Amino acid sequence: MHFLARLVARSFLVGTIAGQLAGAAAAPVQERADRFLGLVNAGYQALYRVESEAQWKAGTDVKPVHDAGAEVAGKARAAFNGNPAIIREARELLTQRADLTELQIRQLERCLLNAAEGPMTNPEIVNARVTAETAQASILNGFQFRLNGTNCVANDLDRVLTKSADLKERQAAWEASKMTGPALKAGLVKLRDLRNRCAQELGHKDYFALQVASYEMSADEMLKLNDDFLRELRPLYLQLHTWTKHRLAKKYGQPVPKRIPAHWINNRWSQEWSGLVEGVDYDRYLTNRAPEWITKTAEEFYVGLGFPKLPESFWSRSDLFPAKPGENRRKNSHASCWHVDLQDDIRSLMSVEPNYWWFTTAHHELGHGYYFMAYTRPEVPPLLRIGANPAFHEGIGELIALAAGQTPYLQQMGILPADYQEDATATLLDTALAHSIPFMFWSSGTMTHWEHDVYARGLPTEQWNERWWEHVAKLQGVEPPQGAGTRGEEWCDAATKTHINDNPCYYYSYAIATVLKFQFHDYIARRILKQPPQKCSYAGNREVGVFLQKMLRAGGRRDWRQLLKETTGEELSTRAMKDYFAPLQAWLEKENAGRQIGWE
Repeated sequence: MHFLARLVARSFLVGTIAGQLAGAAAAPVQERADRFLGLVNAGYQALYRVESEAQWKAGTDVKPVHDAGAEVAGKARAAFNGNPAIIREARELLTQRADLTELQIRQLERCLLNAAEGPMTNPEIVNARVTAETAQASILNGFQFRLNGTNCVANDLDRVLTKSADLKERQAAWEASKMTGPALKAGLVKLRDLRNRCAQELGHKDYFALQVASYEMSADEMLKLNDDFLRELRPLYLQLHTWTKHRLAKKYGQPVPKRIPAHWINNRWSQEWSGLVEGVDYDRYLTNRAPEWITKTAEEFYVGLGFPKLPESFWSRSDLFPAKPGENRRKNSHASCWHVDLQDDIRSLMSVEPNYWWFTTAHHELGHGYYFMAYTRPEVPPLLRIGANPAFHEGIGELIALAAGQTPYLQQMGILPADYQEDATATLLDTALAHSIPFMFWSSGTMTHWEHDVYARGLPTEQWNERWWEHVAKLQGVEPPQGAGTRGEEWCDAATKTHINDNPCYYYSYAIATVLKFQFHDYIARRILKQPPQKCSYAGNREVGVFLQKMLRAGGRRDWRQLLKETTGEELSTRAMKDYFAPLQAWLEKENAGRQIGWE
């Protein structure tokens, strides 16, 4: 059946709902809910697949025709999810929640959250939002970076920031990475208004509040949670910041600054501070490996824990490697994993190269795929084929990335030599810098507060970039390169980050995921493996697989707080993270003795 014809056929489901339910009013409320949810789940899954297929084409081969297909599919999905008949019935059934099962309540609440993304009680706003988001994605996916007058891709900019010791060359790459901001700002301004109006249509204060509702929390509660993370981790961050700026000043032959210039750091957004620790450069052990080997090794990790192999279709349908030279195709450069049909069609979009970052990233992305597989079962309806909360999905991926970087595992896989002598302090320092602590102050701090300012507080557009750099300076202790000119409002440096555009008000989920990964890892290392969390290997341990499967199989059927408490014996806490890095903090305090700590 032709693509558009399938959309029309599926949309007939919407028309049947009101008629089917009219005769069910007298039925017991649970029977009525089941009948309603059966219809909604069927239509939701069908249109989810159609939209995912269209977005996949738009992300892997950026062309106007694929953008148009994604827009049509997005409008069809919104027309179904936001149908007034679905909204009315879900709301009415929830007024009788005492007579409903927990599974029914969770599906009905998910119906309303889905509807709030595109409420067809106001179709003009919804259609405008889908059109604007399609245009924004097209600019983002197809943007052509240029460095020194030559076309390049994001991986090329990252290579300069990773390898070059020339500050002028580094600054040129950093500035080139920010060129997407001006191209994306106008669209983001439009989307801020449209997203807020969609959320408000169904009673949410703003779009930030709508996204936080997935955690069953208010925006104020989410901000407090993230500020608590930063308060608890600040002593360690200040020590890391002090050590880092002294290390980088020596490397580049510069005076020690108060705040770290952004182009001194290997990451385009200063969210990860990699490459600073001598003796922990694993890239040299992976240079001669094929990119295909990296992705297959990631699959073997999960299979060794007792998970099944990925479907064969994963390997035939995924887009795992950079576009080949001369290939007339542009693709999204952001790594992701897709549950295309909420069933068996799982794919990943990556640009894998033979280095350590892509090695851990491949393990992370396949974690999403195995989460999809675990909860794709009859007991979990399509509406709830999601993580226990958004951070659980990221937390599982981050957990496996952490496990894949443990020295014993790398030795077992033959990546590190069997006689490799680990410097435990150097390994801890690298883990803290490259994967954990600076990331928290970027995600819980800069990203979360900037998006809250924009969506919840209505920050004027002529203050967006100024506020961005205020947060970066205050919360991260980082500043723009000198000589880069003032980062005025002609720039929009926040918009250079992918999810600011296509998955907004989400970065606190990555922060929560980072906290979760240390809680999960601490439990696995201490309770199952009986090994130190800083030096352990999951490889081939089926008990670890059983532990993970039990948690993943629930999908969105369970309250995430209860699931976390049952799984680890703890509520959400930075305790495990602080314990993991306690030896490092003691070492840093000695190294930094006599230095001014922090940047104030």
